[in-house]
Amino acid sequence: MKSGLNYVCGLRCVGCSAVCPLTENVYTCPSCGENLQIEYDYDAVCRQWSRDELERNPDRSLWRYQALYPVETGITAPPVGWTPLFRADRLGESLKLSSLWIKDDGRNPSASFKDRASAVVLSRACDIGCDLVTGASTGNAGSSTAVLAAACGIRARIFIPHTAPRAKVAQLLAFGAEVLAVEGTYDQAFDLCLSATERFGWYNRNTGYNPFTREGKKSVSFEICEQMGWQVPDLVVVPVGDGNIISGVWKGFAEFQRIGFIDRVPRLLAVQADGSDAVVRALEGDGKIRPVSGKTVADSISVSLPRDGTAAVQAIRSSGGIGVRVGDAEILGAIIELARGAGVFAEPAAAASLAGLKKAVSCGMVASNETVVLLVTGNGLKDIASVMKVAGEPRIIPPDPEKLVLYCRSGDEFRVARASELPHSD
Repeated sequence: MKSGLNYVCGLRCVGCSAVCPLTENVYTCPSCGENLQIEYDYDAVCRQWSRDELERNPDRSLWRYQALYPVETGITAPPVGWTPLFRADRLGESLKLSSLWIKDDGRNPSASFKDRASAVVLSRACDIGCDLVTGASTGNAGSSTAVLAAACGIRARIFIPHTAPRAKVAQLLAFGAEVLAVEGTYDQAFDLCLSATERFGWYNRNTGYNPFTREGKKSVSFEICEQMGWQVPDLVVVPVGDGNIISGVWKGFAEFQRIGFIDRVPRLLAVQADGSDAVVRALEGDGKIRPVSGKTVADSISVSLPRDGTAAVQAIRSSGGIGVRVGDAEILGAIIELARGAGVFAEPAAAASLAGLKKAVSCGMVASNETVVLLVTGNGLKDIASVMKVAGEPRIIPPDPEKLVLYCRSGDEFRVARASELPHSD
């Protein structure tokens, strides 16, 4: 299989549609400053690649789709992608959905969906000989950059808001990244990172700025198509912050349809937090992205001004999709529902997808017979403090069988069990 770099036609602006060549130093449109999207010669891809060839490929990582990535060689270790997709029948029954599936991207190396983007971006960095990659992150994009940079011997310099969850900071430091904690918001860290990139010439991995991030994120759609036996779901639910994931999800399905691997595309359901709902507001209005407060417990989707918002709105509308907003209490509650209903531990931003799906179902936006895929984008160990707000604390007891309290519910009564009542092993 040829590398997708052989098929690249250029970069098209999502704003003004201007086209420019793929060069080392181009991130955004030289004409209007909007984001760029990589385009391929899809007819040539069709002639060189088939579903039969793909199904014979023993690679079980995102690199099985290298014909549609704009890089020469891929970073193969640690392996990224091909995360589990499975039916969640108990959870589906509680939502009155006949076919609910979960794509658990918390199984990636850094426990986050963002590894998909970093795998392609770091491969690009290797292709063009970069020795330092930088980026701004609330934690996940940074830790995914750090783990893959460590794997290929590239330095990582990551800007984070000083309020980033400690577990994510620990990952960054463990992987050897230089961490710069900014006394401000994610948006301020993002802008500072851009200024540093322009001044010092570092290679920038920022979400919604570097077009290669979308190329990695589209891989999840390729996997969903294959893992579902080429039966395209009716709806894919995506938590949205900067908008880069949902624009990538749409690009993946659209490209597989373009080369004839699938015959239709799913609707997209964009889920945002109440305080970070710029994309949903744009969907409800004139399509223009305007800043909001960005305040939410779900740090990974906490964004004032979505950096890939224009492409996100285009993706949702092109799919015939919808957007919903959910409150922090709904997001935190969804962590518990996802864990106890499907055995999946999610950080707040990842659980937001379930909270949004519940709202969409209750509002009649989703039919009970639709096949739905829920994207879970990050593991709950990323933000233990938020989880503990709703999970509760363990009950402390003395190490004395005579004082052991068994919470054996019989109706509404509890009783104390003595040692003589406890089961004994031989």
